[in-house]
Amino acid sequence: MADAIFENPRLAAIYDPLDPDRGDLDVYAAIAAEAGARGVLDIGCGTGTFALLLAGRGLEVTGVDPAAASLDVARGKPGAERVTWIHGDATAVPPIGADLATMTGNVAQAIAGPADWQATLRAAHRSLRPGGLLVFETRDPARRAWLEWNREATHGVTDVPGVGEVEHWTDLLDVSGPLVTFRGTHVFASDGEVLTSESTLRFRERDEVEADLAAGGYVLEEVRDAPDRPGREFVFLARRP
Repeated sequence: MADAIFENPRLAAIYDPLDPDRGDLDVYAAIAAEAGARGVLDIGCGTGTFALLLAGRGLEVTGVDPAAASLDVARGKPGAERVTWIHGDATAVPPIGADLATMTGNVAQAIAGPADWQATLRAAHRSLRPGGLLVFETRDPARRAWLEWNREATHGVTDVPGVGEVEHWTDLLDVSGPLVTFRGTHVFASDGEVLTSESTLRFRERDEVEADLAAGGYVLEEVRDAPDRPGREFVFLARRP
């Protein structure tokens, strides 16, 4: 089940305005160009920002996401007809012979259960053509990013066109081994409604991810630094033989 931030229609509608800087997608767009990809599977496509970016460049893109409300937002954007949208997780995608499969942002970490993670890797493998590339990022646990997930560091008020001011912040709820749970709170000034969404991310060690990729039938080609967050994330590039 998708988190409320993605599944609640009112929260999904403000997701993009509250996170307008998607410079983190530049590395994925660059890898798509570097790989000469023509067909791309965007796993956890959310509101479709990356899928539409690639489709606008002439690539054949399939976007899959378990959150219907986020997909509704994606389908309402200009150029949405260029993308094939699928409601579900990666296992809902048929073998499409993609050149590239991506999990941008927090997608890989949001697949917190080991069985779900393994199923996702297998599904991506099945959707790729032989020689196709899987690319995703995950935060380095050693940097303990969750220490910054508190109201003092995250509080803000955003004036969303057509919605009004939205006050928002994040609170850390629990750290249990590799699992980190936090809550986002959103207060709508127009009517005072308060909506919250709890999320859990799994912080995997680099060697754990490498072992999972090998078990999933991939050959790890490279682990890069994330240029937008140097020293804080791993970007994995793994190929289906």
